[in-house]
Amino acid sequence: MYMEHKHINKFEIIEKVTPLIENTAMRYNLIPIEIDFSKESGKWFLRIFLYSYDHGVTLDDCEHVSRSLSDFLDELIPVKYYLEVSSPGLDRKIKSDKEYTIFNGKTINLKLKKPLDGTEIKQFVCKILDFSESQGLTVLKIDDESVFTIPKENIVRAQLEIE
Repeated sequence: MYMEHKHINKFEIIEKVTPLIENTAMRYNLIPIEIDFSKESGKWFLRIFLYSYDHGVTLDDCEHVSRSLSDFLDELIPVKYYLEVSSPGLDRKIKSDKEYTIFNGKTINLKLKKPLDGTEIKQFVCKILDFSESQGLTVLKIDDESVFTIPKENIVRAQLEIE
């Protein structure tokens, strides 16, 4: 039974469901890279984006995780909601520090606020070599094989390139 509350703290809900989602995904060799709980057009949505280091995320993967979670999530979420479980997509925008680490070695399209040192270049394709919160993002620029470390605050957008 659902009770419609006047105020739902979406951050508390995400905090409550995250360990359950992480443990369930792990059973299928998957990692949740984003968990979002938000209201759209008066309806609540719980969106889970899954990633795997060793295989492309399939519809079956999403279905297994969804079925394994649904009853448990109903106990933790006090409102009616829609559950969407999917892969991040081939050209996903990187939204968190965790994703820079997960997508290490992947090719991305990077857009900067200020150009690279000594250049006019503000957008280019590169490969993620490393990420640290203190140092920033270290990348290998594809066209000339040069290596740059870019402070996080200089990044406007990082998006996976379809490989």
